[in-house]
Order: sequence, then C-alpha cells, then structure tokens
Amino acid sequence: MADSWTRRQWRPSCPPIGSRNRWFVLGTCALSPAVVEQCFAHDEAYPLARNRHTPADALARLARHPDTEIRRLVATRPDLGPEAAELRQDPDEDVRMRARLQSSIRTWAEFEEVQKVVDHGPDCTCPITRPATEPSSDWYVACAASEEPVLRRVAASWPGLPAELVGTLALDDDEEVRIRLACHHPLAPPRLLLDVFVTRPAHRPHLLTLPAFPCTGRAHLVGHPDPEVRALAAADPTVPEPPLEDPDDAVRRAAATNPTLTPETLETLLTDLRTAEGAAANPSLPVPRMHTLLDHCLSGAATPQTGARR
Repeated sequence: MADSWTRRQWRPSCPPIGSRNRWFVLGTCALSPAVVEQCFAHDEAYPLARNRHTPADALARLARHPDTEIRRLVATRPDLGPEAAELRQDPDEDVRMRARLQSSIRTWAEFEEVQKVVDHGPDCTCPITRPATEPSSDWYVACAASEEPVLRRVAASWPGLPAELVGTLALDDDEEVRIRLACHHPLAPPRLLLDVFVTRPAHRPHLLTLPAFPCTGRAHLVGHPDPEVRALAAADPTVPEPPLEDPDDAVRRAAATNPTLTPETLETLLTDLRTAEGAAANPSLPVPRMHTLLDHCLSGAATPQTGARR
C-alpha cells in the first residue's frame, strides 16, 4: 500500500500552465496524448513543433496549423510524413522553401545544421561551433551540389569541405553562400575574404583574425566611401601613396603605419597626435627611434617627448 502511494505521489507530471518550466517540458520531453491535446487546447503548439518526441498524428496537425510560424518550424523536420508535400504548396514562401529542403534531411543532426542557416541571416555573428554529432561528409558534399541555396550555405559552413568544392562555392551566385564560406572555411580564397570584409561590416572583426586574410591587394579600395575600408587599404604596402591627408582620423592613423613611408616622413607624423600612434607602430621606424619612444613610454612621458600636437 505504501509503495503504491509512493508511485502515485512521485509520478512525473507536466508543470501547470503559466509555470516557468512548462514550455521546456513541452518542448523536450515525451508527452502523453492527454498533454498533447491540452497543448492544442491552450494554444501551446509552438513547443510541440520543436519537440522531437511529438507523435506523428500531432505533427500532421501542426503541419496544417493556421500559424505560419508553426508550419515553418515543422517543415524541415526529418520525421515529417506526407504532410511535407502539402507544405511545399503552402501559401507562405518561407514555408515552401523549408519544405523543399525536407527531402534532403534524414537525421536530427542534419536538421540542426539546416536550422543554423534558415534561422539566421547573412550578418549573423553567432559563435562558430561544431555539433557534438555531425552529419556525414557525403551529406555536406551533396549539399554543396544542391540547387537549393540554403543547402549550399550549409555546405559552405562546414570547414571540412574539399578544396575543389571550396573553389566552386567561392564563385556561387548566392551571396550568403560566399559569406559563410569566407567566415567558416580555412581554405576560403583571400580575395573572397576581402570582398566580404568590404560588403559585410558585421563580419569584419572575425575576418581580420583569419590567417588567410590578405595583407596586400587593397590599393583599389583607397577611395572607398567607407572609412573603415579606406583604413584597411591605407596600410597596404603596395599602395603608391598612403592617404595621409584623408579626412578621417582612423584612415590617416592607418596610413601612418604603412611601411613604405620614409623615416623623415615618420618623424613629421610623430609630431601630430592624429598620426603619432600609427607612426610609432610603423615597422620602418628606425630601431634607435623605437627605443627612444619606448624609454619615454616607460617613464610616463611619451606624448610630450614625441612632440605630438593636436
């Protein structure tokens, strides 16, 4: 009798409506038919659409749900049945696109990789991480050859993609394919990294950390309207004349780091507070002068001793 009471007392149940943990349970745990019906009755279909344990009959109902977002969530699920064909005819374009991808998704690992792409735009700067369980290399290769841009974006995000496919995707017509390749693949061409730097400011901090990012070949960007791009070009040692008179302080400072500048020019730049920092970092600065500047820095009198002026 006591044992029977204990089992009844501690049997797991769904948290009540409005509780903090309810949606977590509804979105992750295997649910009884009664709880599933309760979700539909109380407009809680969203967590069911995310739940991998949602039964087939409930999934069919979700695929026909009046809320477009619910249909989007279920459209790429690997366990979706014949409803996928219906969703490919959905009134919503995004639902139709996701449903077209569904035939290429057979595992939850593949599903997760696709979701990383369809749920984020070209300027996404989420941390670049690899899944604990990764799809097969053959699947990524198949994605690279797909007619669906989303699947090619998935392939471009995989750092293990073979070099020949990297070369192909670097010329892809879809901009987001090229962006993802530049940000994720170690063999992305330097020219592509530079192109993405110019067109997508959100990715600039990450691109500058990549070993393949080009140090030269930027001269054509000296007249670019974006001062951050001009600053990148200003430090290129192949630039015939570093733009020391650019109206932007950051561009002048970057130009002052250009190793083509003569020691005499650097001495002049060291007297101007707007360019002194760049000139002091210039690798062409004579070593004795570097030591003098370092000595003044250590003594706490760097700026007065360089004679820098505003």
